[in-house]
Amino acid sequence: MLHLTPIPRAAVPVNAEAAALLAAPNYDEFQRDQDVADYIRRKPRCILRVTMPHCDITHPTAHTLPEGSPQALQHAGDTLRDLLASELVRPAHNLLFIYAMDDPTRPERRQIGLGGLAATRQIRTDDTPDGCIIRNEGIYQHKMLGRADLVQATNAFTDAVNLAVDDLDGSFASALDRIAASRPPDFEEIDHKNNNHSVWLIDDPDTLQHLTRLAATQPRAYVADGNHRSAAAHRLGYEGFLAILFTAPRMRIDPYHRLLHAPDLDLHAFLEQLQDTFTLEDLPPDTHLFQPDAIHTIGLYDGQRWRRLTARPDAFDPNDAVQAIDADILQRRVFLPRLGIHDPTSKALTFVGGDKGAAYLKQEVDAGRAQLAFAMPPVTMQQLIDVCLQGRFMPPKSTWFEPKIQSGLVIVQLP
Repeated sequence: MLHLTPIPRAAVPVNAEAAALLAAPNYDEFQRDQDVADYIRRKPRCILRVTMPHCDITHPTAHTLPEGSPQALQHAGDTLRDLLASELVRPAHNLLFIYAMDDPTRPERRQIGLGGLAATRQIRTDDTPDGCIIRNEGIYQHKMLGRADLVQATNAFTDAVNLAVDDLDGSFASALDRIAASRPPDFEEIDHKNNNHSVWLIDDPDTLQHLTRLAATQPRAYVADGNHRSAAAHRLGYEGFLAILFTAPRMRIDPYHRLLHAPDLDLHAFLEQLQDTFTLEDLPPDTHLFQPDAIHTIGLYDGQRWRRLTARPDAFDPNDAVQAIDADILQRRVFLPRLGIHDPTSKALTFVGGDKGAAYLKQEVDAGRAQLAFAMPPVTMQQLIDVCLQGRFMPPKSTWFEPKIQSGLVIVQLP
């Protein structure tokens, strides 16, 4: 069972106006440092000045500092101390919180979760094979160390880890819905994609006890976003890490597309080779965009037309949860043997997250910045859970959770 405990000491926005100034997307939503700097320019008091200090254009030299350098880390610590002493935040003690994300494109399906400190000892590793917090991807040492250095420099957790729980009977979400409906949120904020983020702070002892017992009814959790942040807390020896338990049935995974850079590609020969793995269907010439929504169906755009690729039954082992992921089929059966791309993160590939769709893919190919676009279907939550339960890792760049948790709305101050 999951062990979620209240946060002993936190800093939270004083109101919705302060939340709007402080909150920002998580650092890993940005593809380039310049994008972070541009965001800070628009919101000069946002938490990205702490989580991405080398991009802070509000400081005379910070944005010229190397990422992860001692000077950048010092700037992060100084900036957070200034923030904690400002009028934007207030202290809070011994609390859990309810966090809801409302996407205007699907108003009937509020994503709601319970935030607090998840137990690092419950993370499943080689040393703790029975841990009930299961990662969906491997850990890159340099990324984990970078997050650990920032935690040490700031003495704080500023970014929550997104954990999915099964909630098979819906009781977990229903209980959170009832509490959220009982009073207005303590603060809320609308992100750059027009998603509304609402937070209810819980410090009543009886309610805290009820919610910790509710979390304990869930047998396991799957890391959706934040593998390296949880690993950093574990490495530093903290008993807990900032996490939000969201109910899997309400979570949404958007597609994670691929652009292929292969100027010398023989398209006709490549299409012939694809038929070993897929059935190919030419879509009508007037098909402007194609976004598949069913697994094992991929859209291919070559600058002239779209094609539907449907995975053949022998392209994967249905009993192997990883092989059943379309990103793995494409890498294992096409990119590696046909194009010699051994590393799924090769520069020959550009990964395009779910916040950009088929129109963006077409635009990139039409402009000559890529030769082919692969419009991927979204991975299902059940596929992700199946991979975790088999003790495996998801293929790189295969899940794009949306909406994403905003950073800085609850800051954990460490001892």
